[in-house]
Amino acid sequence: MEHLVLILVGVGVGVTTVLFGFGGGFVTVPVVALADAGLGQAALGVATATSALVMVVNAAVATAASDRRELARLADRAPLLALLAAGGAAGALAGRLAPGELLRWGFVAYLALTVVDLLVRPGFFRRSRSRDPRSADPLGGRSWWGLPVGGIAAFLGVGGSVVTVPLLRRAGATMRAATTLANPLTLAIAAPALLVTLITRGAAPAAPGLVGSVDVAAALALLAGATPVVVLLRRRPPRIPDRAHSTGYLLLLVAAGATVALADV
Repeated sequence: MEHLVLILVGVGVGVTTVLFGFGGGFVTVPVVALADAGLGQAALGVATATSALVMVVNAAVATAASDRRELARLADRAPLLALLAAGGAAGALAGRLAPGELLRWGFVAYLALTVVDLLVRPGFFRRSRSRDPRSADPLGGRSWWGLPVGGIAAFLGVGGSVVTVPLLRRAGATMRAATTLANPLTLAIAAPALLVTLITRGAAPAAPGLVGSVDVAAALALLAGATPVVVLLRRRPPRIPDRAHSTGYLLLLVAAGATVALADV
């Protein structure tokens, strides 16, 4: 029954991967934390590690199915991608050593600060008309930002899109363009983070189904629901008004933060 629930949740993860750039990230962390609540304080560490596997597969599938003209914007951003990868590896390693309560409340606090930032600062709901969306750069040309962005995303398990989509919006991108670019950026963060979580256990106990810190069975169940949806929606992407799209992104942040804050883990 638990795996059936995870498959159904995976369908939702697939939808959020395409519509909001969430390769797994903050959607899977609350769900896996609840599923592995029996691990106690290690549940959040396992959840963030498992989300890395889900993010890698979903982000890779979504990127492969994306419009090549959109992805071309990252063609000359090798330094940015490399620093995102380095930050992802460092953040994942730090997450394996961090106590569960720090990961839990760090996750909640980061999402809460992001929600406040999106509502208060201009640029997310009210895009600048003076910027050319086709030239949108997620980090404003400052590739060194990739290191802290990758580190934060991997450490807390929030996923690259929580950090990069708001940055892309403020660079002038539409929600559709921002969420499309969020997938390859998430992949750059999550791939090295996954490698770290597979070879290090951290605080996670030796338990059936765990490889390193990753709950492989939970990840496979989520992917069984998510991957077909990602392929389908990438081939036939729904058209959503930009305002409704950005509002849905904000509401999902609130829901994920509230779930982790109120969960008995």
